[in-house]
Amino acid sequence: MFTSNPFAGLSASIPSAVIQWYVVVMVVLVAAGTLFDIVHKGSAKYFFENWRKSKAKGAKPVEAGELASIAVRTLAVDVLASGEFCNARRRVAHLLTMYGFIFYVVSTAVLVFKYPTAAAASFWPQLWWLGGAMILVGGYWFWFFIRVDVAAEGNSPLRVVRADLFVLSLLASVTLGLLWAWLGGAAWFAGYMLATTVLFGSVAWSKFAHMFFKPAAAFEKRVAEANGTNQNLPTLTRDDPAQRERHSMELLKNAPMDMGLGIKREPPRHY
Repeated sequence: MFTSNPFAGLSASIPSAVIQWYVVVMVVLVAAGTLFDIVHKGSAKYFFENWRKSKAKGAKPVEAGELASIAVRTLAVDVLASGEFCNARRRVAHLLTMYGFIFYVVSTAVLVFKYPTAAAASFWPQLWWLGGAMILVGGYWFWFFIRVDVAAEGNSPLRVVRADLFVLSLLASVTLGLLWAWLGGAAWFAGYMLATTVLFGSVAWSKFAHMFFKPAAAFEKRVAEANGTNQNLPTLTRDDPAQRERHSMELLKNAPMDMGLGIKREPPRHY
């Protein structure tokens, strides 16, 4: 089961070209949904305007070499290691889901386009199963134990809002896909196709497009810190008198950097 191509058996009832065209349509839906999200929310306009303001107000110019270094750090820390998550459990769950999604999507494309009818497809079926399992571990762990409204606010794990569309459609697609590959049957396959269509067809209304925005936002934040603007927020040092004066609370102007962080000493689980 784990060594055979789950899509090879479809060729007996569904032409391989149909499945390949379905994958192409899903890619087009992701691209179109992301572009619609950018235009509708003005994300690109916001980033470019913020970039222009940051350059104009910057206390010091950022040279090309430093920009390249910032880009490398953004890729290594913020993108590949999900450095924006301070909570270790949240980071691990995100990394499992992110890399699992990459393995799952890439192996699906290879199995559908390169081995459409071959039951033996090298290591790609194992990578497909591994990616799916990583998504399920990271996704269900996040959904039932790490979500803020569940872990900190005491809401039911079964409570669903519009913002949950991406994670729920992803979990439904992968869960049904693995069940179909394991058990077979037209019903499992139909559910798998339906959930996958919702996942990739709802990009404009879900958080799917955020994976393309977050690297740009992380890069812009690092550049703003490097040129001294820091998006008009106080920096992490109070050595500069001008920075001390930017704090609205008189108590914090000359306080130690770790003052006021006592709330982080224990998780908010007192509901």
